[in-house]
Amino acid sequence: QVQLVESGGGLVQAGGSLRLSCAASGRTFSSYTMAWFRQAPGKEREFVAAVPWTGDAYYADSVKGRFTISRDNRKATANLQLNSLKPEDTAVYYCAAENPPYYCSLFGCVEHSMDYWGRGTLVTVSS
Repeated sequence: QVQLVESGGGLVQAGGSLRLSCAASGRTFSSYTMAWFRQAPGKEREFVAAVPWTGDAYYADSVKGRFTISRDNRKATANLQLNSLKPEDTAVYYCAAENPPYYCSLFGCVEHSMDYWGRGTLVTVSS
C-alpha cells in the first residue's frame, strides 16, 4: 500500500508563491506517474499537473507558465511550485499516484485512473 502525504500549503497574497511537496512510501515510486489535483470550494476536483516516470510534465491550461511540477525519485517526493498565485487558485491540493497502465497524458489525468491519494493541503490566496 502506498501512502502519500502532502505539505507546504498555507495563506499567501495574490502574486506570491508556494511550494507543495508530496512524500510517498512504497518501493516502486520511480514507476508511478505523480500528479496534483485541486478542489476549490463548491467545485469538483480538477487536474493541475502530472509528471510521469519519464520526467515529462503535463499541465492544465489554467496553470501553465505559473506552476512547475517535479519529482525526486531518490527521495520519493513530488513537488509543485506555485508562482504568480491568483485568488482563483485557492483550493485543497491533492497529490495522487498512478500505477501502470498509465492513462495520464499531455491532456491531463482523470481521477479514476489514479490509484493512490493523499489527504490534501489547503492553499489560500488572498486578493
